[in-house]
Amino acid sequence: MSSQTTTTQRIALLFSFMLCFAPFAFATELASELEDYRSQKAALEAEIKRLDQRIKSTDSLAKEERKRSKVLQGRYQADIERRRGELDSLHANIRKQAAELQAMRNRQARAQSTSDNVKAYRNALSKILVEMCSDFENLVAQTLPWDRENRVARIQALRRDLESGSAEAEEGFSRLRALYVEEIRFGDEIVIVNRPITRRDGETVNARILRIGNQWMVYQDDEALRFGVLQRNYEWKEDLSFDEKQAVKLAIDVKLARKPPQMVSLPLSLSISATEEK
Repeated sequence: MSSQTTTTQRIALLFSFMLCFAPFAFATELASELEDYRSQKAALEAEIKRLDQRIKSTDSLAKEERKRSKVLQGRYQADIERRRGELDSLHANIRKQAAELQAMRNRQARAQSTSDNVKAYRNALSKILVEMCSDFENLVAQTLPWDRENRVARIQALRRDLESGSAEAEEGFSRLRALYVEEIRFGDEIVIVNRPITRRDGETVNARILRIGNQWMVYQDDEALRFGVLQRNYEWKEDLSFDEKQAVKLAIDVKLARKPPQMVSLPLSLSISATEEK
């Protein structure tokens, strides 16, 4: 019984002790927690402050970025407008160049057409000149045998040049005109030369040959003994009458100025004509 009382007393004493020291322990723990809360508050305030600074810095960067973006957007729009203007100018220049190119092509086409027409005209003119040369050659070949081979050869050379194209139509026309002028002069001039001739009997004698245009040709030897008149077949008629010989001799003397200028009346026609062949 006494033992139970003692135990009860001990328990009551311990409980009393705990009741005495419980407020102090609670206050100590509360103070510790309060200190922890203060520390956490300070840390949170520091974190909030740091976050506020970061937010402000971020806002400043965002503002600068928006400002820079606005500037870049303005530059971009200005660049787009400038490039559009350049493209419009380039398109206008391209259209202008295309129009000029087309106009140049049209001029080239017209020039080519004109050149083709001129070429065709020259070809046609060359053909006409070739035909004229052929007719002229045949005509000269039937004239007096006075340097006739060389005269015909010049016409043939011109005809060959025109046929081969080595001579243009203008050159051919000029050369043909010169040949015509030469033949006209040949038909108008009166010439006397000294040269050997071959008579019908084969005898070669030195003679004076008188040519009046392309119609009349006679000769007289140096001794004034032998005479001849060229006939249509280009053979010498040498059996002349006395009057015919005197007429030939007088004509030669007048040309050589041995006799004064005068009209020579020939007793008969000595011209080379188709009637002479009869």
